[in-house]
Amino acid sequence: MMLSFFDQFMSPVYLGVPLMALALTLPWILYPTPSDRWLNNRLLALQSWSINRFTQQLLLPLNLGGHKWATLFTSLMIFLFTTNMLGLLPYTFTPTTQLSLNLGLAVPLWLATVLIGMRNQPTHALGHLLPEGTPGPLIPVLIFIETISLFIRPLALGVRLTANLTAGHLLIQLIATAAFVLLPLMPAVAVLTSMVLVLLTLLEVAVAMIQAYVFVLLLSLYLQENV
Repeated sequence: MMLSFFDQFMSPVYLGVPLMALALTLPWILYPTPSDRWLNNRLLALQSWSINRFTQQLLLPLNLGGHKWATLFTSLMIFLFTTNMLGLLPYTFTPTTQLSLNLGLAVPLWLATVLIGMRNQPTHALGHLLPEGTPGPLIPVLIFIETISLFIRPLALGVRLTANLTAGHLLIQLIATAAFVLLPLMPAVAVLTSMVLVLLTLLEVAVAMIQAYVFVLLLSLYLQENV
């Protein structure tokens, strides 16, 4: 029986127990915990250096008020990066291919940035809805358009992450299926297809890292507008 290509995106269930919770908690188990020694090993030193560099680049355009989000943004980046990378392993499930999970991360964080702007500087936050020097007849139209664009932001965050990962997984499965079918019929073409599959896998590794960074970077830009 031929299975659907989209079966890989279904939430796995084992003995009636959904494995989504296990897939979400696994990334935190893989990372080593810092020790109380004066000198760390190479793995901990590399982990600390990477986190420090990422936090420095992410918080560079933000003022001191936005630096309170450093722990949240860094943890979110590590979580998305790890789940995206683990999803490229065979017989694994990628939680970030589920639109419900991505929207569950995007909507509360986006709403928090908007509420912070409304509380700290409501005039400046509402000023984004109407550019300076707008002609009078265009004011209602621009306010309506900017309001819609504001509420589309969390949807764009979730859909972007879901669509990029889903498309990559589908391409990998399609090319792998083609290489498997062509192997007994046309071995030379199957070898070329396998080479394309390897290159596509390397591309998906880059996409998994970039999409995690873009998700957090856009949230930091939204925070920058409201802090």
